[in-house]
Amino acid sequence: MRLHVVDHPLIAHKLTVLRNEMTDSPTFRRLTDELVTLLAYEATRDVRVEPYTIVTPVAPTTGVHLAYPRPLVVPILRAGLGMLDGMTRLLPTAEVGFLGMVRNEETLEASTYAERLPDDLSGRQCYVLDPMLATGGTLAAAIRFLTDRGADDITAICLLVAPEGVAKLEAGLADLDVPVTVVTAAQDERLNEQGYIVPGLGDAGDRLYGIVH
Repeated sequence: MRLHVVDHPLIAHKLTVLRNEMTDSPTFRRLTDELVTLLAYEATRDVRVEPYTIVTPVAPTTGVHLAYPRPLVVPILRAGLGMLDGMTRLLPTAEVGFLGMVRNEETLEASTYAERLPDDLSGRQCYVLDPMLATGGTLAAAIRFLTDRGADDITAICLLVAPEGVAKLEAGLADLDVPVTVVTAAQDERLNEQGYIVPGLGDAGDRLYGIVH
């Protein structure tokens, strides 16, 4: 597994505003959208392309376009939905699937409650969207879910990661013969007793969409 922490002043600036507890939900959603597009630029550096011949106003030339099958973008519900527009802005022709996973707050283990994905993902590059890599359980389960269906290249885009989550993900996927990359804006200090990233930015889902009572 490869961890790529993107070092860019615009990313650091937007992340600082996201962390601020005074940032309201509309601003949080807009900045998440912008931040994901910046992260997606780095995350798609190895997206598969194939030669494509065109004619310019001056002469024929050969460039590239996205290879088939198209990349598959998979937001993890619900917070991952807040990252989808930022990702598809950069990859408008990508296909989108959905994976609903929930973390048990006592055991911190993840389980799947919904999915909308092809049964066969053989030969597919998948981009998983999950704002926070905290304990690592949810993302590990999501990656296993995709690779069990045949996905052969996984890139996860996370706003923040915790060292404990990175270590658990790496250990949990050690036997997986599929390249996995995690692209993030920052690796924070640690997890607290409740499994939240410190200093973090709080609950990403609640800050994106508000607390549902």
